[in-house]
Amino acid sequence: MTIKLFSVFSLTLSIILISSIFFYFSAALGGAVGGWTPLNDVNTPEVVAIGQFAVNEHNKEAGTKLEFQSITKGESQVVAGINYRLVINAKDGGHVRKYLVVVWDKPWEKIKKLTSFKQM
Repeated sequence: MTIKLFSVFSLTLSIILISSIFFYFSAALGGAVGGWTPLNDVNTPEVVAIGQFAVNEHNKEAGTKLEFQSITKGESQVVAGINYRLVINAKDGGHVRKYLVVVWDKPWEKIKKLTSFKQM
């Protein structure tokens, strides 16, 4: 009986601790869990690195030679990591075009994945 009670207590405490950590990081990132939140500054080094990563990955996957230029708009979404949805400008030959990209980032595990890259 004592072991069962201890197991239930440990499980409950673990759930509370994990939930608290998850909501702490959600609040620190400025958004509600699951919803898209506008980025206040799309020119931070972290966000620019995400945009550059998106172009580099797209170039590898599609065999293109786009050149990252800038980010005009961005949002983030807290999931099991962070989704970034960015409107970027990239040079395609002599023309600058707009693209809507989504990158999933899990920085504490050093994982990034391009999940969408579409010309607007």
